[in-house]
Amino acid sequence: MKKIMLIFGTRPEAIKMCPVVKELKTRSNFKTIVCVTGQHREMLDQVLETFEIEPNYDLSIMQKNQTLFDITTNILNKIKNVLEKEKPDIVLVHGDTSTTFVTALACFYLQIPVGHVEAGLRTYDIFAPYPEEFNRQAVGIISQFNFAPTEKAKQNLLNEGKNPKSIYVTGNTVIDALKTTVHKDYSHPELDWAKDSKLIFITAHRRENLGKPMHNMFRAIRRVMNEFGDLKALYPIHMNPIVRQAADEELGNFDRIHIIDPIEVFDCHNIMARSFLILTDSGGIQEEAPSLGKPVLVMRDKTERPEGINAGTLRLVGTNEDTIYNNFKELLTDHIAYERMSKASNPYGDGHASERIANILTENL
Repeated sequence: MKKIMLIFGTRPEAIKMCPVVKELKTRSNFKTIVCVTGQHREMLDQVLETFEIEPNYDLSIMQKNQTLFDITTNILNKIKNVLEKEKPDIVLVHGDTSTTFVTALACFYLQIPVGHVEAGLRTYDIFAPYPEEFNRQAVGIISQFNFAPTEKAKQNLLNEGKNPKSIYVTGNTVIDALKTTVHKDYSHPELDWAKDSKLIFITAHRRENLGKPMHNMFRAIRRVMNEFGDLKALYPIHMNPIVRQAADEELGNFDRIHIIDPIEVFDCHNIMARSFLILTDSGGIQEEAPSLGKPVLVMRDKTERPEGINAGTLRLVGTNEDTIYNNFKELLTDHIAYERMSKASNPYGDGHASERIANILTENL
């Protein structure tokens, strides 16, 4: 029996890896072990609870005001003993977080094969997104199995000289997750509050947007909210105190904008499904929202997910205040433009990515 270890540590990773864990645990030919780093704490735990997954190992590395140095060294120091004890036949990591990069590095040092779920996304600017673009490219150097979510991601890997036999197009596992989380009979107090309005769902937290870009984003949102009285906005805010301060300065004391603490993935997916429009600088939401038929304005200068842009489900609007304002306003006033985005085809998969990953591992391990 082959031993597969999945290692992740943040909320976005957990949302996309839990469906893989669930699928692998149905396969009798694998022993499936889960290790979390706790790079996020409360937000990670919420996802694990939603998917009813109890980790075998929890490194609990999170500390107050942690830096990239703290995250990197703490994971590297703690994960060595786990890997040496379990001696997995392969370790699966996801995407582009510091947990992903450090885990892959540790596996490289111990010569343990790595499988990279959501491989091949690129902006080719290692500072955008930061530090995620570097993390993802570095893991691509190490990984022996590359589970690319799209043909575009596969082509990126081929262009970099990766062995074609190591690349598998699977779709994105976040689509699998939505099948578990989105319910027709869902209710929430914030939805009751917004029931007679168009609900705008906001997320913003990226490191490269801290400071002036984030203030620009928030000012644009407030300008539109001031002009359209039929809107209400919900912003589950990140734990980062710099983000919270900016939001308080620009969006505070506005009765049609609710800034709330982070919400569970179950709530996030269901509220997005009932929103009119989404504004975000997140990566994962760029994949989730198109599956829910929701137009997305991506408040970033670059995205490693161009498939959504090309399909028409996303618009890359950057962090310029006027650009965000103009695009936001257009989708509120131009019914045809809104419908075109909301009905564009989802380029990210059919909800069977986890099954494909498990099948590939069964055939090749």
